[in-house]
Amino acid sequence: MDKVIYLNELYDYYKELFTSKQQMYFEDYYWNNLSLGEIADNNNVSRNAIHNQLKIIEDKLIELENILKLNKKKDNIINLLNGKVDEKLLDEIKNLL
Repeated sequence: MDKVIYLNELYDYYKELFTSKQQMYFEDYYWNNLSLGEIADNNNVSRNAIHNQLKIIEDKLIELENILKLNKKKDNIINLLNGKVDEKLLDEIKNLL
């Protein structure tokens, strides 16, 4: 699985566990496709500070998933239901998860 997609899936689950600045950095980098330099300029910090924060966030997301396994559980539920329920119901379940 592509690392960016995986990190975004994890972020959906664990977003609230990060500070507002960390959320802003993550979203600017992964969602808004801003460069490290652009994020740094927008926040009056160094490019290295942004890089370090993104690394901390990425590591924390993976650590949280290793402990809580929320994304893995979602995937397991979807795999169990695939082919056993109609597409409309499966889509509704995916939206809930």
